[in-house]
Amino acid sequence: MKTFIIAILAVLVTTAWAQEFRAPIGPQKPVRAMPTPPPMLQRPAVGGVIPRGFSDARNPLQMLNPWAPPRYGTWVESTSFDPDHPGKWNGIKLFEILF
Repeated sequence: MKTFIIAILAVLVTTAWAQEFRAPIGPQKPVRAMPTPPPMLQRPAVGGVIPRGFSDARNPLQMLNPWAPPRYGTWVESTSFDPDHPGKWNGIKLFEILF
């Protein structure tokens, strides 16, 4: 039985090694490359409380100061408003991506 299995394995190995790999002859379908998308010219603008707090030019503690200079921004920049009720706020914008 062992010799039979060894003989079958030997036949399989020799047939696997004896195969020839050739390219097909004749007309081939043209390979059409996908068009590359245009490069992004600029990254989308990111806003909100957390990106403003971690930016290099700002002091995050000044965001809590009501008498902070105008260069640190106002509360209106970080507040989301209800479109149905003008002047009514909904919450605080933690992260905001502007397209």
